[in-house]
Amino acid sequence: MPLPKAVRRLTPDAVRDNPRFRSLALGAGLIPPRTMHAPSEAAALEELARGARVVVEIGVYEGSSALVLVHAMGPGSELHLIDPFVDESGWALPAGWGATETATRRVVARAAHGGEAPEVHWHVERSQDVGRAWSARAVDFVFIDGDHSPAAVREDWDVWQRHVPEGGHVAFHDANGHSPGPSAVVDELFEGPRPVEGWTVERAVESLVVVRRGD
Repeated sequence: MPLPKAVRRLTPDAVRDNPRFRSLALGAGLIPPRTMHAPSEAAALEELARGARVVVEIGVYEGSSALVLVHAMGPGSELHLIDPFVDESGWALPAGWGATETATRRVVARAAHGGEAPEVHWHVERSQDVGRAWSARAVDFVFIDGDHSPAAVREDWDVWQRHVPEGGHVAFHDANGHSPGPSAVVDELFEGPRPVEGWTVERAVESLVVVRRGD
């Protein structure tokens, strides 16, 4: 059972933000995952995932957005969660932050328990490597929220957009001026003098930029 908010607020920052303590409390269900998206962004993710057969999330951290996707998707669908749980570039998370695979798996497992949840597949490796080796079903929705370095965001786009069919979506988090890496890639791909053919910007919600394949 989660600790009351009043108790969590009294916890010193050095303890609350310590990755080891957070992982222990998170895995035990004493604290919720740290929210990484605005309510309007969560609503957009839920809408994009609802009715999708296959969804890929790149960058899971403590699982807050994965919970949104789990609750939106139905039985018979597949949710693929990709995170190496290692921030090699230093762009993925604020300094001192971190998460563990074990704790985040427990968070998602609690939410996905029961017959109405999607089938969850974990990929604890680089998202670009998963995308290159992907041979499963077409992906209706890809949520790019992993390594925020410009090179990594661009590589995620390059390897994953080919798996998205007509009418499918890709969403970039922390774009739209909120983080330099995702913002630069989105501007280059869709706002520059030679935008990517076959894709259009469908909407921008806070830092979330959603693009759609097709006219």
